[in-house]
Amino acid sequence: MLAEVDSTNSEAARLAPGLTQPTWIMARRQTAGRGRRGRVWIAPEGNFAATLIFRPSGDPLQAALRSFVAALALADTLGLLCGPHAALTLKWPNDVLLNGGKVAGILLESAGQGAAVSHLIIGVGVNLVAAPPREAVEPGAMQPVSVLGETGLILSQDDFLAALAAAYARWEAQFTTYGFAPIRTAWLNRAARLGQVIVARTVSETIEGTFETIGGDGALILKTGAGRRAIPAADVFF
Repeated sequence: MLAEVDSTNSEAARLAPGLTQPTWIMARRQTAGRGRRGRVWIAPEGNFAATLIFRPSGDPLQAALRSFVAALALADTLGLLCGPHAALTLKWPNDVLLNGGKVAGILLESAGQGAAVSHLIIGVGVNLVAAPPREAVEPGAMQPVSVLGETGLILSQDDFLAALAAAYARWEAQFTTYGFAPIRTAWLNRAARLGQVIVARTVSETIEGTFETIGGDGALILKTGAGRRAIPAADVFF
């Protein structure tokens, strides 16, 4: 537990060489949080910022699939603490939506050489009390929302971490015991806009198509006018 840190993911990377067991790092406040592709993660005081660091088995692809594990754990945690009236869905590749707005994001980082992953860092940010202003996100991105704004509930960072750590441990046990298949099924059961037309933007192209499924490697599968496309990495827009 830290009062303040630049980024819980950065702190995890600094601590990685000395850690021998899975460890959660939580900060009351982040001063330089970051999201995917180097984006700034705006985290007003009272929001949740934490990182899990551990040494996973398997190759980098297996490590990357933990983004789906973390998304399921986040959805379980929000469902438990917010109750049945909170409508929760999962947006590929690693966002959690509350009542249709983005309430949480996940950032995976890893280190290693070749096929070996020395450690995996799973950063989690949740808008517990406040969401970034609409102008702070890129055009076309999901409207940010907060738990407080959508439900009226004030969730403590400590309670959220306790519930999230327990939920992640359950889903991680599923993953390590049975592989990605049950994780994939559970994720698809909560997927936002499944069966609907969405837009995926990679670094080189924009692809519009019907969201059919995700592959066994976690890739987004779209049915497009030019055929079926498997997209391993992209930003998705509704």
